Amino acid sequence: MTQTPKPPTELRMGPAEWGLLLLLSILWGGTFFLGKIARAELSAFTIVLFRVGIAAALLAVAAWFSGLAFPKDLKGWWPFLVMGLLNNVIPFSLIFWGQREIGAGLAAVLNASTPLFGAIVAHYATEDEKLRSNRLVGVLIGIAGVAVLVGVPGGAMDVSRIMGMGAVLLASFSYGVSGAWAKRFRGLAPLTTSACQLTCSTAIMAPLVLVFDPPWAQSVPSLKAMLCVLAIAVLCTALAYVIFFTIISRAGASNVLLVTLLVPFSATGLGIAFLGEQLHATDLAGAALVGFALLVIDGRPFAALRRLASSPAPVD
Repeated sequence: MTQTPKPPTELRMGPAEWGLLLLLSILWGGTFFLGKIARAELSAFTIVLFRVGIAAALLAVAAWFSGLAFPKDLKGWWPFLVMGLLNNVIPFSLIFWGQREIGAGLAAVLNASTPLFGAIVAHYATEDEKLRSNRLVGVLIGIAGVAVLVGVPGGAMDVSRIMGMGAVLLASFSYGVSGAWAKRFRGLAPLTTSACQLTCSTAIMAPLVLVFDPPWAQSVPSLKAMLCVLAIAVLCTALAYVIFFTIISRAGASNVLLVTLLVPFSATGLGIAFLGEQLHATDLAGAALVGFALLVIDGRPFAALRRLASSPAPVD
């Protein structure tokens, strides 16, 4: 007797997935908070090296115990090298550098523009993610939000602040480009992709630190700074990657992108509570525009409202 095949499991956000998404937002928001503390004593390159190096070692061990194989030649490694450059080395360095000039909350809000850049890059780099009407409108709203964020309160030209914000926006653009590049890794085990890209990132960062920030020329950081870097590597990178890909496997890639809306709240809350940071009115207005733009690009909230409006009224 032939059994009827079971339909594929529906990818959806249940209570467990929402809990993981909230935890992921706290971990990634914590990166901005912990990075702000560490930057008071350590250079951006040094923080990035420890972040990717420790995380790469942890994930490589996990991949080995899982029986996953790494590439055996340069041809197999070079796509991960590019991914590590776009998704780790460039954005991590720019964000940590920029955080010398701006707060953790503002950095997180600016970094929330990543899907805007991703949508623009995908329009030109892919055939299946063109800017349709809702995505185009969302991108335009998001650009307006970024413009409001970059506008200096009171009209004062604070060059250092502008440079810090510009660095984080460049990091967001790099993340957007990496999203298009990541499509070539479809079908690979997420743990392999993460471990390989972080290993390549470590290989890139090590010589950069030796040339520009040699350890023997730096003062010994405090225990607080070292613990912050360790937490960034173990919790905000290695553990966060595991949670990120777990949500993807359970709820799909589009659902996990909702974390972009949550990270600024966790980073801002931590910055205000523990670092005494304050957000200007323009920061709040720009953040609201960027958040609304992401909702427009995503489209699902408005589709749900349309379905609700078109549903028949209950009969008494």
